[in-house]
Amino acid sequence: MEQENKMLRSKKLKPERNTPMTGYRIVAVSDELSERVRTTLKSPQYGHPAFIEIANGCGPCRSCLRKFEEGKEERVLFTYNPFEGISDLPAPGPIFVHREDCKKYEGETFPEELRDLLLVLDGHKKDGMLTRREQIEDGGVDERIQQMLKDPDIEYIQVRNGQAGCFITRIERTANDN
Repeated sequence: MEQENKMLRSKKLKPERNTPMTGYRIVAVSDELSERVRTTLKSPQYGHPAFIEIANGCGPCRSCLRKFEEGKEERVLFTYNPFEGISDLPAPGPIFVHREDCKKYEGETFPEELRDLLLVLDGHKKDGMLTRREQIEDGGVDERIQQMLKDPDIEYIQVRNGQAGCFITRIERTANDN
């Protein structure tokens, strides 16, 4: 148990010098899933009701990965399982997308707009089991991602909001790094 606790504790990591960078991509919620929830106002995975509200927090939107304009933009709250298709064990939770159409974030760098959020990076094995957790309070998200992706046991990283605990996005190695 102590070993597990030690493994999951937040660590202050320093980037290693002269080591190659591991390529990765950010996997946001798809345009199709976002459009379906906007149209039906139901969770596409579960059929639970979705709710529209004026943003009272920054979010972010799980599709475009931009923060919401608090008090101005409408957002849709719905139940989402970020492990669908990659793990047999479901872990549904609440997420938001913009009420209006937005374009899915597609990039190979961590979104600039999210760097000032309190974040948790959860490194998962291929079977979905959590193997490492990093809490980021002091910046350095790129270094932490690189450190985690160097671990051959980590198949992908789930990025979570460090305050609310909810899923934000997934990070996967690019094909040439496997």
